[in-house]
Amino acid sequence: MIEIAWLFPRHLSTYGDVGNIRALAYRCQARGIECRVHAVMPGEALPGAGIVFIGGGQDRCQVTVASGIDRLRERIHAEVEDGCVVLGVCAGYQLLGWRYQLPDGREVAGLGLLDLETTARGDRLIGKVVVDPDPALGVRARIVGFENHSGLTVLGGDPELRPLGTVVRGHGNNGADGQEGAFKGTVFGTYLHGPILPNNPELCDWLIRLALRRHGQCEELASLDDAVERAAAAAYLG
Repeated sequence: MIEIAWLFPRHLSTYGDVGNIRALAYRCQARGIECRVHAVMPGEALPGAGIVFIGGGQDRCQVTVASGIDRLRERIHAEVEDGCVVLGVCAGYQLLGWRYQLPDGREVAGLGLLDLETTARGDRLIGKVVVDPDPALGVRARIVGFENHSGLTVLGGDPELRPLGTVVRGHGNNGADGQEGAFKGTVFGTYLHGPILPNNPELCDWLIRLALRRHGQCEELASLDDAVERAAAAAYLG
């Protein structure tokens, strides 16, 4: 059984991010792996989970959920230390870092799971993205998606922190350093919508494997027919 906690879906669920939840559930259930999704609203406790997902949202939504994020900080850190997988997309990615500075100078404190900071800029980074995955990531295929963000994210000096990969097309974290996303251990962040997991089934399966390992299950996942997923990815690669 894999329990998935989806944080604040009413506030953080833009650009089809619900597709990430559906991809995780489908790829589990197609293999006979029990999967249950819990929608966690601001002020609610975090249930025991193998995967925590935080989606994208506007700046005002990040401000709205800031107190809810703060209340879950210690519990999420404890879950990560015990092997829980965390995926943050766009606003969710920014909330995995230390802080996000809004255009008006206010700051939204993040969870501090990844050594990174984000500052808003005036214009937006928008378009298709293609990424060569970092060799340390358990993924070989190029990662594809769609970005639309005003935040500029810069990775810190933590030697265990790695970008998801190198930008081949698009802007990535900040449009300057050629990096997209970040990961450390079982915590992953990215600006890629699309949504990212249906378009990148190998990455989706890697998260599932990590969640299963938490419970001592390390068997190889059965292959699925990914023809539709490959066709969707081809739209970014072509």
